[in-house]
Amino acid sequence: MSSKKLGIILVFAALIAAFFVFDLGQFLSFEYLKEQRETFQGFADDFPIKAALYFFIIYVAVTGLSLPGAAVMTLLAGALFGVVEGTILVSFASTIGATLAFLVSRLALRDWVQGKFGDSLKAINAGVEKEGAFYLFGLRLVPLFPFFVINLVMGLTPIKARTFFWVSQLGMFPGTIVYVNAGTQLGQLDSPAGILSPGLIASFVLLGLFPLIAKKIMSAIKARKVFAKFDKPTNYDRNMVVIGAGSAGLVTSYIAAAVKANVSLIEKHKMGGDCLNTGCVPSKALIRSAKMAHYLDRANEFGLSLDNKQVDFGKVMERIQSVVKTVEPHDSVERYSGLGVDCIQGEATIVDPFRVKVGDRVLTTKNIVIATGARPFVPPIKGVDNIDYYTSDNIWELREKPENLLVLGGGPIGCELAQSFHRLGIQVTQMDMAPRLMPREDEDVSEVVMEKFRSEGINLLLGCMAKEFKTSESGNVLVYEQNGETKEVAFDKVLLAVGRKANTDKLGLENIGLTTNPNGTLKVNEFLQTDIPNIYAAGDIAGPYQFTHTAAHQAWYAAVNSLFGSFKKFKADYRVIPWATFTDPEVARVGLSEDEAKEQGIAYEVTKFGIDDLDRAIADSEAHGFIKVLTVPGKDKILGATIVGYHAGELITEYISAMKHGIGLNKILGTIHIYPTLSETNKYVAGEWKRTHAPEKLLGYLQRFHAWRLGGSKPKTSTEAQSSGA
Repeated sequence: MSSKKLGIILVFAALIAAFFVFDLGQFLSFEYLKEQRETFQGFADDFPIKAALYFFIIYVAVTGLSLPGAAVMTLLAGALFGVVEGTILVSFASTIGATLAFLVSRLALRDWVQGKFGDSLKAINAGVEKEGAFYLFGLRLVPLFPFFVINLVMGLTPIKARTFFWVSQLGMFPGTIVYVNAGTQLGQLDSPAGILSPGLIASFVLLGLFPLIAKKIMSAIKARKVFAKFDKPTNYDRNMVVIGAGSAGLVTSYIAAAVKANVSLIEKHKMGGDCLNTGCVPSKALIRSAKMAHYLDRANEFGLSLDNKQVDFGKVMERIQSVVKTVEPHDSVERYSGLGVDCIQGEATIVDPFRVKVGDRVLTTKNIVIATGARPFVPPIKGVDNIDYYTSDNIWELREKPENLLVLGGGPIGCELAQSFHRLGIQVTQMDMAPRLMPREDEDVSEVVMEKFRSEGINLLLGCMAKEFKTSESGNVLVYEQNGETKEVAFDKVLLAVGRKANTDKLGLENIGLTTNPNGTLKVNEFLQTDIPNIYAAGDIAGPYQFTHTAAHQAWYAAVNSLFGSFKKFKADYRVIPWATFTDPEVARVGLSEDEAKEQGIAYEVTKFGIDDLDRAIADSEAHGFIKVLTVPGKDKILGATIVGYHAGELITEYISAMKHGIGLNKILGTIHIYPTLSETNKYVAGEWKRTHAPEKLLGYLQRFHAWRLGGSKPKTSTEAQSSGA
């Protein structure tokens, strides 16, 4: 803390202490005011300007130091200066004093509070930044809330000082008039409480509700202005139309049908979307086959002897399709039709906020939920259109095994597919612009995965910029640049896995003027509402996370807010979002990584446990990887957890539950975990945390206590114990 800041804090502390030490509060009591009313009145009559100046300074000091007595002084203003002059004096003096208290609170406490509780205050900070003026105005209108508390608490938030000043000025004005006016009848009041009759309190409460009412009115006016450009139907066919039958669309329509809404689900391609047909399901089926092939390679480790191992690549790819077919009924038209969803095959175009066109049909609807997902991004590399490239959408069409596969992309999709195809007997080269794989994870996580990939024979080209694809009779070549040097790599087939792009094309967004973010996703608010009040978006098209499970999570908010938002809306909760990359070893995370904590300036402690020391992992010959947990310094509260190892995607669930429900490492340590299981790793890392936070002083006392019980005066060393025959 700077000496200047410390000096200001000490001055304010000294002034507050002096007020109580010298019992100055007696001069601001209602009884003293009534006794000295005539004296004060005489001075005000003789020296009106001087009296007003003294009053103004004292009032600013009282409110600035958060001292009791502001209400009494407001009454005195009415008695001495009348309604008009008294209201002006009090209005400005109270606002200036409140702002001083606000600034001192900000100077003295905000950095400490935000540093210590910043993670918990994220939602509050975001709300204050967006609607702080509304919150403050409502609080100022209701005198039931102590104004000095409001001053101090708002100082801890991100609200700007100038906003605090003018909103306070406006919000306190009605109450100021009431109190000043009551002060003109000071002789008839027995106590300040006499001002607040039940009727007056009710009036103030209604005033406090005014910002909320005003907000509703403003939203209605805004919506009416948006809808004015469009022809609103008299009647509607449906309560909701959902566009896209991936994870977000399926869950949205399911919820709508469950609450008996009339809902239509439109899909132009296949039910189940990317996850079922080209993403999660086929990739995990591929990973399973690849892992089985890898176990055959490792047969000797398990005491087995297998000769002439062969991979039938075509059968592996056919098995993937059979897995998709087996899962398909879960997302089928038949199932959702049975649930009450009107499933429509075709390409949807939004005509206006109330109409969606599918083929020759036009559906009228109260609400629209866009859940069209995303597709693989094709980078604008020179010559890319001249080669037959694959993406995660069409790689499943492969039936003949290529000799050399080039994978562009070091993220989750690229890593999963690169390792899997390599284990099936394909020589794989993986390239990325970043200096390491999985750049979203911490460096120690990336190192474990890269070491595994290299040990298996995958050729990693990192820190490389792809420049041009070339084809010739001798084959395909990618020209790339690494460390300023131009190089080439040959390949048979290439898989582009460099990211995904939201599907906003051909939806008719231009018809309604919806805007997108720089990354191509639809712009939505915290309720998943677009700029058009009755149009919502969920899943990959909305972001900020592009996971199947977050799409389903968002779907609940999109469904409930669109159907019941006129009564109550819910903000999407992204506090605990987990994910996993299903490489070998698997990488799973929830909450903060070390890199993110550093970037955000969040203090943390790290506890790490090597899975190579776990009995079950050793028995399974999977003793590799680690678990790393970030906690609040000195506390067991979990900020984030990362697991690198065998079945990490399953093991992370305990930490997801812990973070969601506020359970710390002490509770995990106190939970019985079955032996021998991989889940014991969660208990052991909690034990590591406990060991490093052991109460050393207390343990020292216990050591002396046990020594005393043995009849000694001090603890014996091991040498002493042996020499005494212990």
